[in-house]
Amino acid sequence: AEENLGMVMIFTLVSAVQEKLNEIVDQIKTRREEEKKQKEREAEEEEKQRFHGTPVTIENFLSWKAKFDAELLEIKRKKMKEEEQAGKNKLSGIFGFWYCVPACMKINIFLFFAAGNSVEVDESLFQEMDDLELEDEEDDPDYNPVNLDSD
Repeated sequence: AEENLGMVMIFTLVSAVQEKLNEIVDQIKTRREEEKKQKEREAEEEEKQRFHGTPVTIENFLSWKAKFDAELLEIKRKKMKEEEQAGKNKLSGIFGFWYCVPACMKINIFLFFAAGNSVEVDESLFQEMDDLELEDEEDDPDYNPVNLDSD
């Protein structure tokens, strides 16, 4: 402003302010780009560290294995304890059998005992068994009882 005393200086002042603002904006952009690049580098380093991990040595492997075995043993103990507790409430004998039998079979069993243990079988259904042409396994030359895939 002192250099341009006595002349028209509005344009000169506005131009100087504009230049200074442009410099400030460029500095802010540069700083933001540098921060962004720094964050990317840090993220890349974290990713490398995540994949790098801890080198395995005999000492740290044995330490890990001891912890792992202790955890497995604790899980087995809890499971055995739960099974023991479940075993106390476990039904046995006919009650255990009856609990596992489906409802349709229970009805059949009830009807069998209600009929006085006598079941009538129509033997005529089994009279013509010769017409079925059932093959004996002994007659089949390719049959091998040890090999389950044989004919």
